[in-house]
Amino acid sequence: MDNIDQIILGLLKDNARMSVTELAEKVHVSRATIKKRMEYLESSGIITGYTVRFKPNAERNVIRAWMSIMVEGTKAQSVIKELRLESAVECLHKTNGKWDILVELRSDTLENFDKVLERIRNISGIYNSETSILLASHKT
Repeated sequence: MDNIDQIILGLLKDNARMSVTELAEKVHVSRATIKKRMEYLESSGIITGYTVRFKPNAERNVIRAWMSIMVEGTKAQSVIKELRLESAVECLHKTNGKWDILVELRSDTLENFDKVLERIRNISGIYNSETSILLASHKT
């Protein structure tokens, strides 16, 4: 990946619906170059999909939370593998410091959220966890 690819990725991060023509104009390259670069970024797995971002309070009745997880020894990869199977997991972040993994969670009800937490806490290799429900978001 070079500087042009980085610029394309940055533009798509801000607006995944940006047209090839608009990308070409902003990057100052031809449409063919953008198409070729995007095909490469997609086929190599750098771009794995395109998504919609909601403004923080656009979704009603959705419980969002961060879960910080401490992992036993060298079991981080096996814990991450299990977490990927959980449908409530939006995103996983491997970190340093006190917590080994940060998990973004989303659920439709508190009852379902409680079940999600129970399933996650029972994953082999999780030593400790702490969960914070998001009450409000101020910037996206």
